[in-house]
Amino acid sequence: MREYDQETLDHIHACELDILRDFIDVCDRYDLEWFALAGTVLGAVRHEGFIPWDDDIDVALPAEDLETLLRVIEEEYPDKYEVMNTERNIEYPLASTRLMLKGTEFREEPLKDIPCSLGIFLDLYALDAVADDEKAYRKQAWDAWMWSHVRILQSIPNPVILRRGMAGSAIRAVCRVAAGVLRISGLSKERVFAKEQEARQRYRGQKTRRFAYLCDTDRLSTTFVREEVLPPATLPFCGLDLKVPANYEEHLTTLFGDYMQLPPLDQRKNHFPTRLDFGPY
Repeated sequence: MREYDQETLDHIHACELDILRDFIDVCDRYDLEWFALAGTVLGAVRHEGFIPWDDDIDVALPAEDLETLLRVIEEEYPDKYEVMNTERNIEYPLASTRLMLKGTEFREEPLKDIPCSLGIFLDLYALDAVADDEKAYRKQAWDAWMWSHVRILQSIPNPVILRRGMAGSAIRAVCRVAAGVLRISGLSKERVFAKEQEARQRYRGQKTRRFAYLCDTDRLSTTFVREEVLPPATLPFCGLDLKVPANYEEHLTTLFGDYMQLPPLDQRKNHFPTRLDFGPY
């Protein structure tokens, strides 16, 4: 992990909190459900704000609410924000959506050559309805995860792999080979994205007991039972009221184990950019 100087990191945090305030305002005005995820929840619990070395904010919404949010943002804040996801630009390789400050740049090393604008952002995750039947759920999760990662390899032949040692080296080698095969396969990004969307939206409109973001590193780790996480709890976060899963302690334990214990230096991570420009901010 590369470290920021404190002034730069504080500046990034201030920009992201500005985005979060507008995000919360829109969600409140349009009665949209949302809650923070993972490291953002951990920061709220352990630090009442950002994890000291972290540089992003992660929030999740039911997919239909996310669509409403993006429509409102693009209608009400056309001069301040740009929305980036694959539906708007097929070159964007991630399954998440970024709500970005216009006129800024925040380009991480893995995305440095991606031909789309990338600014200082709030990371938004769509929670799609998933099957109640366990076998169907696991099939849906596999399909969504596989096609989303095929899409990443089409654009990023050397993605960030957190595994270390021989296992990590083997995974990186497989990724390079797979990326090479994809380059000569003729499989278009549009076709791969369509397959990913079909899997993610397979049970859209159905009243399933769970919803999930199925394209995470671990495809099953971001699945929630609706009645266990909603209505969300609220925790302080840099002076704001941050919504978190109602069972946030269970969420954090599943992801981090003893989450109140600071991790060793070599296990801390951020999104340190190769190019950073605050523009008018």
